[in-house]
Amino acid sequence: MQPRNMSMSGVVDLAAVKAAQEAKAKAEQARAEAARQGGAGAVSPADLVIDVDEAGFERDVLQRSAEVPVVIDFWAEWCQPCKQLSPVLERLAVEYNGRFLLAKIDVDANQMLMQQFGVQGIPAVFAVVAGQALPLFQGAAGEAQIRQTLDQLVTVAEQRFGLTGLTVDPDAEPGGRTAAPAAPAGPYDALLEAAVEALDAGDLGGAVRAYQNVLVDDPGNTEAKLGLAQAELLQRVQDMDPQQVRKDAADKPTDAQAQIAAADLDLVGGHVEDAFGRLIETVQRTAGEERDAVRLRLLELFEVVGPEDPRVAGARRALARALF
Repeated sequence: MQPRNMSMSGVVDLAAVKAAQEAKAKAEQARAEAARQGGAGAVSPADLVIDVDEAGFERDVLQRSAEVPVVIDFWAEWCQPCKQLSPVLERLAVEYNGRFLLAKIDVDANQMLMQQFGVQGIPAVFAVVAGQALPLFQGAAGEAQIRQTLDQLVTVAEQRFGLTGLTVDPDAEPGGRTAAPAAPAGPYDALLEAAVEALDAGDLGGAVRAYQNVLVDDPGNTEAKLGLAQAELLQRVQDMDPQQVRKDAADKPTDAQAQIAAADLDLVGGHVEDAFGRLIETVQRTAGEERDAVRLRLLELFEVVGPEDPRVAGARRALARALF
């Protein structure tokens, strides 16, 4: 397993939309299987903190991440900061009441996992959501910072991947956990799946139409909004000549359309801060309708990256300063 950055980290990743669908499907399958077996669908508070090793990583972390965010605490017995951080994470896992699962990994006994996640020092805390890895923080952290990070994580997991966490029952037997009964399919699942299939097939126009069809009836559908923003971005750049676009942007620093096109290429290439910075500078250099066009494109790119990404928050502040 090679951890990947989640889409919430800002990389333009169409696989994020597909991962959301797969995460929901896997969670529903697990709940349905538990229901067939007569499972109670709840976990004990003691089951919210688990020890994980390399042998059980796929089962205990990757598979579980399809139904609940899994926070990974990389630690070691000799690490004094770990002994301060781990009890805080364990307490918060119980306090958050199933909104995330805490997996503790001893780096001395699991060197391969440490290398796969690129851990340079401990304590180090990661999350896995729908099979995708995300670094949270490394080193000592205050409880307020930890809470803020966890709040962001569970919000993104719910809004973007449909993961609402585990049901916790104080009277449940530890280790006797089964999944909750299957939830009915959402009213737009077929349309969203069609959009993902269109993306996989390179039919960007079909994907755009499918996402638009969802948003006509459900304008607040987070998954459709994200998918539409990404599909429209790729549709805009698919016929561009990157070399010519870059040349035009360099030769015409005050040309709104030239800078907008270059910013689209920046974002598709994963250069998030370059794309944002380019458009903010163009806002400062332009006025009237041109300035408004640049501002609107920047807001569209915020949607592609995701409002919870810290780079979006920073760019919003910079945009406000440029405008006012």
